[in-house]
Amino acid sequence: MKLLLDTCVLYPSVMRAVLLGAAGQGLFTPLWSVRILEEWARAARKIGPLGEAQARAEIALVQAQHPKAVVTWPPSLESRLWLPDSHDVHVLAAAVAGHADTIITLNAKDFPRHILAEEGLTRCDPDALLYGFWLDNPDTIDSICQSVLADAQTLSGDDWTMRALLKKARLPRLAKAVAP
Repeated sequence: MKLLLDTCVLYPSVMRAVLLGAAGQGLFTPLWSVRILEEWARAARKIGPLGEAQARAEIALVQAQHPKAVVTWPPSLESRLWLPDSHDVHVLAAAVAGHADTIITLNAKDFPRHILAEEGLTRCDPDALLYGFWLDNPDTIDSICQSVLADAQTLSGDDWTMRALLKKARLPRLAKAVAP
């Protein structure tokens, strides 16, 4: 299954770590575009002067881990597509060009299901996706989440609980599943 990851699910570090952990375990094939990665880097400016540099380093690591994830397309593809927010058409173009099954996004309103269906696509939020993966592969997802929790505790110096970390990462259903 090929899933196009929108910027809004790549930028948050915990969400990204769990998603890419699932991809690393073969639960799906991730896709994105150079523009999506560039949006992630620019969004990281909000966290301070070193945010963009840190994001670019993380992007380089992610690209090395998933070298076949970058999708390209001819400009004519974007010109035939439409979404309520024209700034998101590149995401749809990447999904179409990459033969994705689903766009993973938090931005439901700008990716109407009926428009995506015309291109043979669906959309899903990351919490629903990861919860579904947990239902089918609980041990795998539990292991990924434990690794992400350990990294978060080490990097932040805080004593995070699994439930609190995943809820803060906008993954409440997954949080409830892996930390009842």
